Amino acid sequence: MSLRFYDTSARQVREFVPLREGTASLYLCGATVQAPPHIGHIRSGVNFDILRRWLTHLGYEVTFCRNVTDIDDKIIRVAAEEGVPWWQVSERNQRAFTQAYETLGCLPPTVEPRATGHVPEMIDLMRRLTDAGHAYAAGDGSGDVYFDVRSYPPYGGLSNQRLDQVMESEDTDPGRGKRDPRDFALWKGAKPGEPSWDTPWGRGRPGWHLECSAMATKYLGPSFDIHGGGLDLVFPHHENELAQSRAAGDGFAQYWLHNGLLAVGGEKMSKSLGNSLLIPQMVRKVRPVELRYYLGQVHYRSVIDYSDAALREAATAYQRIEGFLTRTAEVLGEVLPAADVPAEFASALNDDLGVSQALAVVHGHVREGNTALAAGGKEQAAEIAGELRTMLGVLGLDPLSEQWATGEHGLREVVDALVAVALEQRQAARGRKDYAAADAIRDQLAEAGIVVEDTPQGPRWDLRRG
Repeated sequence: MSLRFYDTSARQVREFVPLREGTASLYLCGATVQAPPHIGHIRSGVNFDILRRWLTHLGYEVTFCRNVTDIDDKIIRVAAEEGVPWWQVSERNQRAFTQAYETLGCLPPTVEPRATGHVPEMIDLMRRLTDAGHAYAAGDGSGDVYFDVRSYPPYGGLSNQRLDQVMESEDTDPGRGKRDPRDFALWKGAKPGEPSWDTPWGRGRPGWHLECSAMATKYLGPSFDIHGGGLDLVFPHHENELAQSRAAGDGFAQYWLHNGLLAVGGEKMSKSLGNSLLIPQMVRKVRPVELRYYLGQVHYRSVIDYSDAALREAATAYQRIEGFLTRTAEVLGEVLPAADVPAEFASALNDDLGVSQALAVVHGHVREGNTALAAGGKEQAAEIAGELRTMLGVLGLDPLSEQWATGEHGLREVVDALVAVALEQRQAARGRKDYAAADAIRDQLAEAGIVVEDTPQGPRWDLRRG
């Protein structure tokens, strides 16, 4: 089966045909960094990291651009509330996002541009739009520049709306020179105490939609393959991106992929609802790789309704995979990844990135592998384990990879050494038949979240979190 995606703009599944053979260009709307990330933000990162890994596995040379919105009304508001410069808010939260992506095993983007570093490209795009009659400067001298939605008849096509259904744009103050309440701001005129940049229309700062069009086309070209983001961005953000880019003469994105949202108790996760689950909090409940499994296991277009019970179930499911590969490595020594994935795994991912079906193939291999190990079929177990490693590599979940085998932020080696000392003491106690002391050491390790399992090859331990 050829690779196919559900394209939001076409409202159907389409075969992926890249603009340039052998390459894939991908733009993902990244963070607006007014606050640290919750797992709803990072779900998008995990979903598109799996897409990027699968494209790479298929042989595409992938250019992945994920932007950072580092100037925004919300950022300015937080800075004012805290009495700090706006850039300080942006910088600390961008670092938090970067750490969260890394913690959950997301590969770094090819390029990660910031909005404030691309004002010249935004000015150029506004000039093209005003010259073509699709944008205008406010007549009140405020410095605002607006996109004229009536000048672009296809407006509303991405979100499947007619222009008479479109609500008034909320991206600027009322009474600042709009010709139509549905027109949206490309550029916001300067206000006292706010950051601003020079333009031919006056000082000001970027509109949210303008920056993504400018950055996407700078790094991926006037036309590129895939534009991704959360489902909540379809309107107005992506609709406005598409309109201004096409109105300026750019082909822009050929496919639009949107991941479903993450809810808590049926409500969209957001800071305003007080139900945000931040990454540092979550990785105290489960290991980062288990959290990645949880966020990536559901089809990317489906809604996840978070619960602690579902998170624990996901962690247990991952531990079954990890347990088989660990046992196989202990019996056979090194387990090398296979050259390719099984056909049914490839078919699942080629069908609109069907990760849940792909994981069914993974767990089927685990069951077969455990049976083979129990029967002494080392050669069969090795073959199964190799295919498993390749499949899990595509999903970013391989427990034997350097990324996860070294543990969280390089601390696993330290923990390994400390636990090894405790286990040596336990073995020495058992050797002298001091079983009370041996049990006490095991109990102390268990209290620290370290579970010890005695095997024919010696004691094996793992870190468990409840």
